[in-house]
Amino acid sequence: MKILVTGGTGFVGRHLCRELKSRGHSVTALARRPSEGELPGGVEKAMGDVTAYDSLVEPMEGMDAVVNLVALSPLFKPSGGDEMHDRVHRQGTENVVRAAEETGVEKILQMSALGADPNGATAYIRAKGAAEEIVKSSSLRYVIFRPSVIFGDGGEFVPFTKKLAPPYFTPLPGGGKTRFQPVWIGDLAPILADGLEDEAYDGGIYEIGGPERLTLAEVARTVHGSEGRSATVIPVPMGLAKIGLSVLGSLPGAPMGADQYRSLQFDNTTDHNDVEAFDVSESGLRTLGDYLADR
Repeated sequence: MKILVTGGTGFVGRHLCRELKSRGHSVTALARRPSEGELPGGVEKAMGDVTAYDSLVEPMEGMDAVVNLVALSPLFKPSGGDEMHDRVHRQGTENVVRAAEETGVEKILQMSALGADPNGATAYIRAKGAAEEIVKSSSLRYVIFRPSVIFGDGGEFVPFTKKLAPPYFTPLPGGGKTRFQPVWIGDLAPILADGLEDEAYDGGIYEIGGPERLTLAEVARTVHGSEGRSATVIPVPMGLAKIGLSVLGSLPGAPMGADQYRSLQFDNTTDHNDVEAFDVSESGLRTLGDYLADR
């Protein structure tokens, strides 16, 4: 297949481009600044911005499928404010779908998020939910993935943990009870590729998580422990954390804000881990601790 990967020079994009290329596909990575990304040999680059429809039409010409990976992180407050989630995720997906339909692309793989819901609690979750509705109502064949947090070389989950949860004396909202189900990019990329290649997955929405459901406190201890540091958790009442992050979010350049506080109020875990639909055993997936030990 000829495949266009939007956000192809990003963390997930680089790994997926490598996986797709290894399977013999013709792969083009689209990005606003494609010269900045390191990609495996044979992967083409194209310049485009999902928020600018006209920039997508030419790169989409002649493609069989498009993978829409462009996303803002839910872990950090986006520059430009929370409304950027709507612009990039909902409007961006609308542009990608429209360009795909206009140029004869047959299938889209949409990267969504656990809990995606147009009426969800955070701007990120609402925008991801609205984007799913756009994909499902299109004329394209589609497959949608909702992964938990993704870790691996070049990923931001470990750096985020270090920023939110410093070592030794570690203050965490609510004592760090929010649960995550971290999945290694090396396990996720082949699953995404299978979903794109195999028509049997068309029309499906798949929740993907790793082999462990870890609290934020457990994640912090795992991350710092891998570097020989301790993490003694000091619970911060959620009400106080709300005030603190809301005030922080009002400051220019602040990395987190009220939306990040709201995201810590619900777990980022699967209701049912759909890795088994891809002939993968949950117990065979790589743990965060194993990955950190090998770094």
